[in-house]
Amino acid sequence: MVVANAGPLAVRRRFPMSVAVVAALAFAATQLLRVPEGLFVNFTLFIALYTVGAWCSDRVRAEAVRWFLILGMFAWVFLAIVFRWSVPSALPGDGDSVIPPFVANSLLSIIINLVYFGAAWYSGNRAWTAAVAKHDLDERTVELAAERERSAAQAVALERVRIARELHDVVAHHVSLMGVQAGAARRVIDRDPVQAAASLGVVEDSARTAVEELRRMLGTLRQSDADGHTLPADAPSTEGLARLPELAAAATTAGHDTGFSIVGDVRPVPPTVAAVAYRIAQEAVTNVLKHAGHDARADLRLRYLPDGLELEVTDTGAGARASRSTAGSGLGHVGMRERVAAVGGRIEIGPRARGGYLVRAWLPTA
Repeated sequence: MVVANAGPLAVRRRFPMSVAVVAALAFAATQLLRVPEGLFVNFTLFIALYTVGAWCSDRVRAEAVRWFLILGMFAWVFLAIVFRWSVPSALPGDGDSVIPPFVANSLLSIIINLVYFGAAWYSGNRAWTAAVAKHDLDERTVELAAERERSAAQAVALERVRIARELHDVVAHHVSLMGVQAGAARRVIDRDPVQAAASLGVVEDSARTAVEELRRMLGTLRQSDADGHTLPADAPSTEGLARLPELAAAATTAGHDTGFSIVGDVRPVPPTVAAVAYRIAQEAVTNVLKHAGHDARADLRLRYLPDGLELEVTDTGAGARASRSTAGSGLGHVGMRERVAAVGGRIEIGPRARGGYLVRAWLPTA
């Protein structure tokens, strides 16, 4: 009978409910056969009931099996009590106690069984709850580790995009201007040395400016702040609105007459908005130099609105036909849209109905 009670426990985690039923039957058989062992079998039954609560994944069936076994055991206890009461010779003497000894003995049996089965039930449920919590914690730990890896990869990708955008802003404009001026100097160097010298001077200034902006940009990338996004005040991306007239003058020197006008009352704007406005104007003017054609004229307008800033760059050149026929990558338009979206603005890019091309951006200032 000891083997019948203890043997099934070897597979209790694999078959928790079956082991509990077998252990309960073995326990009852031990009592019926009057085996003189009252301690060891109590431990085996307790472990079997505990295992149902701690290891059974089907919680509904686990509850049903435990209720069935516990009610069966209490029925056994009550039958034993009734049997003892029905045999007068089995009852202890009354003595002088307030509570009759047979009543106290019956209450003690009931209380002991309540504590016994209640402890098996509670400890099994607690073990299951702790195991589920640990499993959930392990899953969240794995998810957090994966999320950290994704965030790191996204941060690297965003940094690469930021570097690429800065390089495009710095290189595309100045190199395009240098190419246009070098071509103009080559064409007129024999018949107009003065104009050729002026064009070469623009090339020199553009090269010097490009190198300076690249140097500042590389210094910015080496000196990231705490969150890795905000740039220092002298970084290339913080070029302000004060350089817009210089941008228009450079385009005019490059051979495309470019007007610059300000509409509304000039007022301070956030540095980020100023930087975005300058970079959009720089990209739009660069596209004029590259795609608008030799005789195109450009206009650069800055409007101060009550709740924002509007930048408009238009040209009278070939517009959509020229821009579609070039081998450009389209990254300039993507960069402009990204910059505007970053500050919550809107941008319109496309050919005009009466010819030429339009870039109009609205940037919030409040």
